[in-house]
Amino acid sequence: MKKATYIIPLLIIFFGKVMAQQTPIKAQGEAITITGAIAHIGNGEMIENSMIIFEDGKITAIGANGSSSPKGTIINASGKHIYPGFIAPNSTLGLVEIGAVRATDDDSEIGSYNPHIRSIIAYNAESKIVESMRPNGVLTAQVTPRGGVISGTSSIVQLDAWNWEDAVIKMDDGIHLNWPSIYSRGRWWLGEDPGFKPNKEYAKQVTKIKDFLKQAKASLQSDSSDKNLPHLAMKGIFDGTKTLYIHTGAQKAILDAISFCKENSIQKMVIVGGDEASKITVQLKQNNIPVLITRTHTTPNFEDEDYDLPYKNAKLLMDAGVLVALQNSGQMERANARNLPFQAGTVAAHGLDKEKALQLITGNSAKILGIDNFTGTLEVGKDATLFISIGDALDMRTNQLEKAFIQGRDISLESHQTKLWKRYSSKYGQ
Repeated sequence: MKKATYIIPLLIIFFGKVMAQQTPIKAQGEAITITGAIAHIGNGEMIENSMIIFEDGKITAIGANGSSSPKGTIINASGKHIYPGFIAPNSTLGLVEIGAVRATDDDSEIGSYNPHIRSIIAYNAESKIVESMRPNGVLTAQVTPRGGVISGTSSIVQLDAWNWEDAVIKMDDGIHLNWPSIYSRGRWWLGEDPGFKPNKEYAKQVTKIKDFLKQAKASLQSDSSDKNLPHLAMKGIFDGTKTLYIHTGAQKAILDAISFCKENSIQKMVIVGGDEASKITVQLKQNNIPVLITRTHTTPNFEDEDYDLPYKNAKLLMDAGVLVALQNSGQMERANARNLPFQAGTVAAHGLDKEKALQLITGNSAKILGIDNFTGTLEVGKDATLFISIGDALDMRTNQLEKAFIQGRDISLESHQTKLWKRYSSKYGQ
């Protein structure tokens, strides 16, 4: 009986360590200095032999090695690379754990017009998928709802927290609108041609969206104390405190969405998707409209498009002066979000300068999401959300993180995948 008294607690501790999520790290204590690394700033610049100092979660010095007196713990990173933490916009991370298990799926709500639905309160900070982002350098994400015409409101989180309250770094940053498609696919199960054809309901669907906005404006301007909750949630896109993210890809649809925002005096607009955005770069630049481009690792939509259009789309937009960043929505989007740096690497392999490609998942993402005043680049005064990689972090062969910090906290890089890798690596050595 005495043996059992000792053995049972030990077993609980052992299995707890094996199965439990990584425990979030407490706030940074001692100052940390990283010396000798190649620093990739995230704004297109690079420092070959750098020194970075951060205290209380903020970067206090950055420059050439030796430009400042080191403080606190000194990490020698000579020959290695330092990057700002990568950012995953338009993601359902933490909203779905296992797609086939309905009880873990909480990325959408019933109904078509749900601007009042807030994704942040459904965010699971202890998701194993969230944990698996960090070993590849993805340390920040925009948690975004799905479904309907207006899906709801997104928020931005850092990926080391006990709960959503600890995780959030920007609450309710924007509302997500799924613009009607100008094409429809034939319903093969009804004997229709499965190919693309014009959407005959397009004009009617756009009118419904316009009517909803008119009703929301009227409701907000009325003196009634009994306000409609979805209408109240729209207030931010009219006063400029929230961004309207319009999910669409076709050239005509993007142009219609731009006109729609002008008509309704919507101050902040972002195109999400933008498959054909490279055809209308003049209009996008003139109206100062950023684009969160369709994932790089995909195929063209139409037979007459260049086979490598998805690989070079971001470069075409950047060359034209449009603010653009990468996002990863689509099939298996949550697990694949950890491959975001390799999508940026593919853009670099198709003509974009490597430091500019890095901006697609760091500085540019932060600007589009409205968090560039405190994260996204390695600059004095910004959060010490960064990592050290043995090699080029945009190359899957050399993206090997040694250390990662979120707001100065030295976080764990262990995950379910790394545990399996270590286990089966030892198997082949036996």
